[in-house]
Order: sequence, then structure tokens, then C-alpha cells
Amino acid sequence: MTLEGKTILFFAGPLYEDLELWYPKIRLEEEGARTLVAGTGEKTYQGKRGYPLAVDAQVDDLAAGDFDGLVIPGGYAPDVMRRSRKLLDLTREIYDAGKPVAFICHAGWVPISAGIVRGKRGTSVGAIKDDLVNAGLLWEDSPVVVDGNLISSRTPADLPDFMRALIACLRSR
Repeated sequence: MTLEGKTILFFAGPLYEDLELWYPKIRLEEEGARTLVAGTGEKTYQGKRGYPLAVDAQVDDLAAGDFDGLVIPGGYAPDVMRRSRKLLDLTREIYDAGKPVAFICHAGWVPISAGIVRGKRGTSVGAIKDDLVNAGLLWEDSPVVVDGNLISSRTPADLPDFMRALIACLRSR
């Protein structure tokens, strides 16, 4: 149990990408971390693939200082999640504290709206490459890109690399 005592925040929204939330959540719990899934108002969400999720909390009730890292899954949810000022504030505060902010696939929309990608290296699904580049990210077509405490991957196929990078980052802090 290498991540004992760490608490990792997950964001969720409608039509989140099931694998991009559940795989990291389960892997982090296997490593001994506590996970907390926060939503933006609803108590439950359906994933893109139909898997239901009951959230543990709402973003409006949380403080960034209570978490050791953040995972933002993709799907259609990031387009809704990035409309929450509190969610963006939490993202920026966790990032500014030097804690890992990990995003995958379409989740890059949240760090764009939080204003934390300019001048950083990263990746995403190709569909939002232009959005990230226009926000100042130095985009790479790689399974995982780590730039300081920013960790990004392209698609569910990259989840093993994504999780190795995130776990290594969490262990080093």
C-alpha cells in the first residue's frame, strides 16, 4: 500500500467516460489511497457506457487543501464540468499547490478553463488538440505526458501508462 494516507479527488459529470473514472479510482484504492468523487449538483451520473455513479460530495463543499491530487476523466462531462467556477478554482488551487492534476481524453477542457496549460507539455484525444494548442499547451501525440505536476493521456487505451505516471507522481510527493 504505497499511497496510504493520500486522498485523491475525482470530478464527475453527466456522460463521464466510464473507464477513465473507474480504472484510476480502483487502481488508486488498490494502492491504499482514499478517493472522493465530486459532482456539480446531481447526486448520480450515468457514464457514456451506461455505468451509474453516485458521487461522494459536491464541488461547492470542498477545499483544495484536503486533497493530494486530482483526476479528471473525459467523456462529455468535461464540457459541463468546466462551467463550474468552484470546480475550476479547485483545479487551479490543487495545481498551484504542486499536487498532481491528471486529465485524460476530453478532460483537457477543464485545465484549459482553469488557465493552467499555457507553456506546459501535454496530450489529449485528437478532437481537442486545437483547443489545447490555442490555450498555449505544447501538444504531443504520446500515451502519457508528464510536465511537472500536470499528467495527461489521450484515450482509455493509455490508462496503464497514465496510472503508472500518476502513481509515481503521488509517491514522490
